[in-house]
Amino acid sequence: MKQTLIFLLLLSTGIFAQKRPLQHSDYDAWKAISETKITPNGHWIAYVLSPQDGDNKLILYPLLGNAIDTVERASDLWLSQDSQWAAYKISPAKSIVKAAKLAKKKKEEMPKDSIGIHSFTTFETLKFGNIKSFIFPEKSNDWLAFLSHPETKKDTSAKAKKTKKESEENGSTLQVYSLKNNTLHKFPFVYKYQFDPSGQILTFATTGKDSTMKAGLYTFSTTGQKTKLLAESKGTYKQLISSEDGQLWATILDPDTTKKSLIKNHTLYYWKNSEEPKLIGDTLIITDPRLPLISADFEPQFSKDGSKLFFGKNPRGIIKDTTRLEEDIVSLDVWNWKDNRLMPQQLANLKNDLKKSYLAIFDLKTQKTVQLANPDFSEIRLTKTANEEEMLLLASEKYAHQHWLFNPPIDAFTVSSKTENRELIFENKRVTDLRMSPDGKFVVWYALEDTAWFAYQIRNQKTHKLTDDVNFSDKADDDHPDEPSSYGMAGFTKDDDQVWIYDKYDIWAVNPSKPSERKRLTNGRENNLSYRYISLDEKETQIDTKSTVMLHVFNQKTMESGYATLGMAENAIPELVMFEKFYLSPKIIKAKESTDLVFTQENFEVFPDLQHTKGLDFKEVRKVSTANPQQADINWGTAEMIKYKSLDNKNLEGILYKPANFDPSKKYPMITYFYEKMSDQIYRYNVPQPARSSINFSYYPSNGYCVFVPDIVYKTGQPGQSAYDCILPGIKKVIEMGFVDSTRLGVQGHSWGGYQIAWLVTKTNIFRAAEAGAPVANMTSAYGGIRWETGNSRQAQYERTQSRIGVTLWDNPQKYLENSPLFYLPNVKTPVLMMHNDDDGAVPWYQGIEMFMGLKRLGKPVWMLNYNGEKHGLTQRKNRKDWSLRMSQYFDYYLKDAPMPEWMSKGVPATEKTLNYGLKLD
Repeated sequence: MKQTLIFLLLLSTGIFAQKRPLQHSDYDAWKAISETKITPNGHWIAYVLSPQDGDNKLILYPLLGNAIDTVERASDLWLSQDSQWAAYKISPAKSIVKAAKLAKKKKEEMPKDSIGIHSFTTFETLKFGNIKSFIFPEKSNDWLAFLSHPETKKDTSAKAKKTKKESEENGSTLQVYSLKNNTLHKFPFVYKYQFDPSGQILTFATTGKDSTMKAGLYTFSTTGQKTKLLAESKGTYKQLISSEDGQLWATILDPDTTKKSLIKNHTLYYWKNSEEPKLIGDTLIITDPRLPLISADFEPQFSKDGSKLFFGKNPRGIIKDTTRLEEDIVSLDVWNWKDNRLMPQQLANLKNDLKKSYLAIFDLKTQKTVQLANPDFSEIRLTKTANEEEMLLLASEKYAHQHWLFNPPIDAFTVSSKTENRELIFENKRVTDLRMSPDGKFVVWYALEDTAWFAYQIRNQKTHKLTDDVNFSDKADDDHPDEPSSYGMAGFTKDDDQVWIYDKYDIWAVNPSKPSERKRLTNGRENNLSYRYISLDEKETQIDTKSTVMLHVFNQKTMESGYATLGMAENAIPELVMFEKFYLSPKIIKAKESTDLVFTQENFEVFPDLQHTKGLDFKEVRKVSTANPQQADINWGTAEMIKYKSLDNKNLEGILYKPANFDPSKKYPMITYFYEKMSDQIYRYNVPQPARSSINFSYYPSNGYCVFVPDIVYKTGQPGQSAYDCILPGIKKVIEMGFVDSTRLGVQGHSWGGYQIAWLVTKTNIFRAAEAGAPVANMTSAYGGIRWETGNSRQAQYERTQSRIGVTLWDNPQKYLENSPLFYLPNVKTPVLMMHNDDDGAVPWYQGIEMFMGLKRLGKPVWMLNYNGEKHGLTQRKNRKDWSLRMSQYFDYYLKDAPMPEWMSKGVPATEKTLNYGLKLD
């Protein structure tokens, strides 16, 4: 009897502990971690847990205790510099918002946000409701400010009708609160407000209440708690900005109170220490005929040293004729072969172009304005401090007509912030990684044609070639028919003495004025390890070589990763402090005043929860978060690397995701997915979520599928054949392992993957089902088209980048024909599903139509799903959930003999659109 009882207990325990497959309904509750912060003293870690569909939760995790605090629906976290306070927005519950929408509530009647203020010492929380916006001074330990939504209470009395009311235009109540003294100040009818970084001065604009507070610009001193009128005015203030030390301020005013002016004559003011604002720019002061207007869309900026104020200027533009009726206005686009930019590019960038401004400087010492940029020399790149006297100036418009290049050439200059004099650095070069050094002594760049790094020394106007080794380019790894790119750079050391540059494996310190003084800091090449610098200070502008630095490490063969430290002694070499069969994040968050570090580690089976360690040695690591405990109840697959050779004898790798509870004696269906090279993702966690376009690597193994993801290397002019040569041998290798049913193979991919699948099914019949999302079916018609989301020509893609044809259509039309699936559709024996949307801005959806119409005409099983108004990949969650379900129904039918859904067997006629989704299984 006792043995029977034990058996029953074990049986019941096994039943209750039994895991289940992942379901589409699980996605909503799967959480992400965001807004991770650590208090400066290192005592608290704070982060936000966000379900895919649901309410956020703020977690306050103590590193010196066990009392974890949580705040429902909180986000937009701020931590005080003294580690005493946390403040955050509290959103209304999504269920309440949804109910209000269903009840057709007006905008002003919808549930509103609140703000919460939490004390880390007393553990008490204070809340304020009906919050429209709020700001926290960057360096403050005390004050914060928040603007209320306009009052919506209705008062029908005669007096109330004459009383000024809060509104979007009139402004609403601004509240300024002291955390330490629990004091609250209120100001009426405010619409714009800003703290200086230290929180000592709050500047705000109000439409005024009465004689006690007139319309205009005010300051509130948090130290003296006094209010001062800076300028009485009835216009609208568009921008309010402060210098880093809080001594200088600037604002842009729109003086038009009628709101009818077609040309906005904005005025620019600045002031110091609450003095009266001084006008430094308007249409009377600015005499430049090309750029006569102050831009209100460009936020002014002070240099860190307070010597310069940067602002934007606009051309006047053509004034709209308001006397014409709409019915008399002709709307057309004029495509002109002399246009630098294609008309679709101009239309795609129209909103930005209408707001485009050109950088000018007001010198606070000389009180003079210098115009640095103009329509011919349009872009200025500043350092973080913007203290430099010589600025980096770029000119690219004259090369914009080269639409067959994704990155056309540019000219680069230095321009004096005092005299406007320009000095040419280089002309007509295609470059990447172009920047000014932090102290403004050098301009550095990587030249694509030269496959080398260069530095221009501003003091003596000399250019130095920093590298002459092809290892600093990715030529060996990049199979695009274009100039190879660089591996990037880490940055500059103090005083711009060195620039740290990456090759594939190592970090090199190079003296930019004496390139022969070059030193390899790491020993990665010998060990197949790639080292990359990690900044532990988000405010850092230069690499600190006086202390040990942290490096991210990645093994190019095993794909394992970790961390290393590097001392700055003469012969120091990196010391591995953590190295795992995980992907360790290259971003580490460090407490400002302690050695506490927060990082993440993940693999296919382990979610990237937060980890904590104290010190750079990583000796003791503890897990901080458990974002998704529900995963423990779900069957989860595994990931392993498969090595094989392509048909042309190249060594390749692929990831094989095996089903949960894998049994090598069984035969599993397998779906192959690919997108160029993905084997370095083997230790990455795949979040269960509704698909934008492609299969979810977590869902399918959990539901009894193998998923194979092979790498592809390409030969120029043969993208389709290259895919065939790399994918089929990989599939064969997996089948030979004995647990995949060779009669139940599927293949899925989107965009570039969708094209290759469309090509593959014209050359092989091994697949029982294929899904080709947004495929290019006809390269000859696609070549001359437009990528509508950007307005760019598609020619660059085919000649030099992803499509890898390497020549123009007219130079070798045969290459375009033989790589176009459309011309080989009679060979197709595989059922094909496509998802191609009518607002796709990357691959025009007529490409999908061409393929669908060809297969339909030939009597081949084909379906095409068009999610109305969606672009290249699905963005609306309702559509993503629908697509995930339909794709799994499709593969389950062909690869698992599941029932066919009605949308496949009968279709969904237009008369039933939105009424019947056709998801019912026959």
